[in-house]
Amino acid sequence: MNKSTTTFFTAVLFDMDGTLVDTEPMWLASEIDLMNQFGYEWTEADQANCLGGPLDRVGRYMFDLAGGVKSPAFFTDTLISKMEQRLRSGAQLMEGAQEMMAQCEALNLPMALVSASPRVLVDAVLENLAGHNFGISISSDDVEHVKPDPEGYLKAAEFLGVSIEDCLILEDSVTGVTAAQASGGVVIAIPHLVAISEGERLRVVSSVSELTLDKLTDVYAEFVSNR
Repeated sequence: MNKSTTTFFTAVLFDMDGTLVDTEPMWLASEIDLMNQFGYEWTEADQANCLGGPLDRVGRYMFDLAGGVKSPAFFTDTLISKMEQRLRSGAQLMEGAQEMMAQCEALNLPMALVSASPRVLVDAVLENLAGHNFGISISSDDVEHVKPDPEGYLKAAEFLGVSIEDCLILEDSVTGVTAAQASGGVVIAIPHLVAISEGERLRVVSSVSELTLDKLTDVYAEFVSNR
């Protein structure tokens, strides 16, 4: 493979839930509220099983736990509705996310938001990020195949006019990391609730706040500059 002609990552692609914004407590509250209606006590273990979506899988999971009441689509649609209401009120950024976005802007690095959530939830988050500089946002409604398929990340890189191999991707779930690795980008995982091990073109940190310019430069040098 030819040596990269870039000197640093050419774009940063952010996952949304649990990576950019702290929505997991909102998901947990919405899931608990919904499943309580059917006499099921939703736990953090259930949340971990559903982390990263896709949401139709979550709907089927809830449908099974509820004993086949209603339909999988009912659970998916009701969960989305509950989350939209919460997100319209605002969601807190993950630790270090604001600084990471500012760092990208200072370096003139294009940014994209790539989520497995539907457009209505992505837009609800973006509406509360005043002055965001995401060049594009990709939702589950914008792709034929959601994560763990890499389509969303590939579409984002294509739109930004950059090579996916020179992109940095930030993810928090196994589903998202699988999609990010399959795309060919360099991946940094910030896991919670689940364990993620480092691997090919994959590094793990405990917080986005660890991603200083020096750290990112080291990761770039390790995975991109000498390929």
